[in-house]
Amino acid sequence: KMEEPKPPYTTVASIFRNLENKGFLTKRRFGNVKVFKPKISEAAYKTHFLSGVVENYFDNSYKELVSFFAKEQKVTSDELEEIIRLIENARK
Repeated sequence: KMEEPKPPYTTVASIFRNLENKGFLTKRRFGNVKVFKPKISEAAYKTHFLSGVVENYFDNSYKELVSFFAKEQKVTSDELEEIIRLIENARK
């Protein structure tokens, strides 16, 4: 259930139509009811979304993304060390 204030129906319909057109949702009709379901996983959507952010705002550089958050003090030294460990473990 959506919290108040609820967005107008047309706003929600436009968002869902755009997500369907981009291949993120599927739609089935049951009479007057439209049922939408995700077409891709949450992980796949996050990958797609973040790739777009990195490409459009960080010159396609994940280093620049991490550097931005470090400079803005949005990530701690401990978190950066954990990121390094995750990268090193993923390479093994």
